[in-house]
Amino acid sequence: MELVLALDAGTTGVRTVAFDERAHVVDSAYRELSQHFPKPGDVEHDAAEIADLSVATLREVGQRLRSAGHVICALGIANQRETTIAFDRETGHLPHRALVWQDRRSAPYCEAMQRDGHGPQVRLLTGLVLDSYFSATKMRWFLDHGHMDALSSPSFATVDTWLLWWLSGGVDGGVFNTEPSNASRTMLMDLETLDWSHAMTSRWGVDPSMLADIRPSTTNFASISAEVVPELAGVPVTGILGDQQAALFGQACFSSGVVKATYGTGAFILANVGERPPGVFDGLITTVAWDLGAFGPATYAVEGSAFVAGAAVQWLRDELGLISSADQLEPLARSVADSAGVVFVPAFSGLGSPFWRSGARGSLSGLSRGVGTAHVARALIEALAYQVRAMTDAFRHNGLVLNELRADGGAAAMDLLMQLQATNSRLSVLRSSSLEATARGAATIAGLELGLWNSLEELSTLFEHDRRFEPEDPVLADLGFATWMRAAERA
Repeated sequence: MELVLALDAGTTGVRTVAFDERAHVVDSAYRELSQHFPKPGDVEHDAAEIADLSVATLREVGQRLRSAGHVICALGIANQRETTIAFDRETGHLPHRALVWQDRRSAPYCEAMQRDGHGPQVRLLTGLVLDSYFSATKMRWFLDHGHMDALSSPSFATVDTWLLWWLSGGVDGGVFNTEPSNASRTMLMDLETLDWSHAMTSRWGVDPSMLADIRPSTTNFASISAEVVPELAGVPVTGILGDQQAALFGQACFSSGVVKATYGTGAFILANVGERPPGVFDGLITTVAWDLGAFGPATYAVEGSAFVAGAAVQWLRDELGLISSADQLEPLARSVADSAGVVFVPAFSGLGSPFWRSGARGSLSGLSRGVGTAHVARALIEALAYQVRAMTDAFRHNGLVLNELRADGGAAAMDLLMQLQATNSRLSVLRSSSLEATARGAATIAGLELGLWNSLEELSTLFEHDRRFEPEDPVLADLGFATWMRAAERA
């Protein structure tokens, strides 16, 4: 059987997934990624660990598939976006841990840029808002703190670039490329030209020689080195997408009005808006969905980003100890009829869309003597739905028509969340049969390059959902959302 692999290097872990010609999962392997929090607001990853875990999962799946006689045709990569790695391309030396997209230490740069009136230019050229979420701010921090000074070949990489370089040989001829869905998250790429913007690289003081070459999302980037992953030696890497764009692709959101929501570490809403940059949207950002190269022009998306979703479940488990595993959350929340007035705002890394307040902090309010762990659990699930509603409301406020919401990601397995989402957002919610839409998107865009699938129309026929959730009476949901919005504004 001919199979395509996807390497999904996310924020909390790394997985390799094998897909067949119907884009069904055949095999997978997963490793959890260490999280480092040196001080409040700082979030770091070890880039060497990202590479090591990626290789481990690729080798594990590769060994099993080869033993079973399967043919592995290609690898697609999906990755956490914006996370920034500083390294020496000549030696492979890493002078500092990677700064994760949630990291807020570069917020003062954004505040200074805003005061100096550069916000409109940033919006116009890149589609983004001035926020420490994006990579250019992190690159500036590395530069200002001397981490690039002693490097022979100082380089910056987003996670896709790092993994491609590593898997294709690293210091022994590794390919230093990226593609537009990731490059558009740096705050350095021009949305029109799909190339590095001279105005933005100059504004942030980043030498373009430190940045990877931008190629289409579907192309033959490189082959996997036998020295790195012997089980997959010579397998071509033929597709790369940022994780949220990969989920949009994996959910077959190829036409306007179809929106996807991914409930992972954060919650991210993307809508396909066609082949031209659509302009500025209040509270939302514009990004590249994908560039299919020979298969068609670049496609753009409008996005809403909530920085904390599944990360709040981890916090409830690891920091508060209210649950011992994530799958305990929904039964606990269902054991009570409501949150008893408890309101949770998971602003651990500031608030993203539509607020864009990097200084916001998380809050848990409305506590009384009668409140128990179940009420807190329910308030958390409600908060996830409210965050997404705030974004779907912003989509409508900006004149975007929403027809349905396609949901994926680990938290989408909770029926309670999906029903709350449908009611709050006043949309039919279709939960993907495969919650691994991100990996599916990486695999299918890689397979498109090789001709395993021939068109977006063919890929559309592969989308399947396991359940459809319809909106219920919104009165109580509206009251709860209004209370939550007031709490978010105070956070």
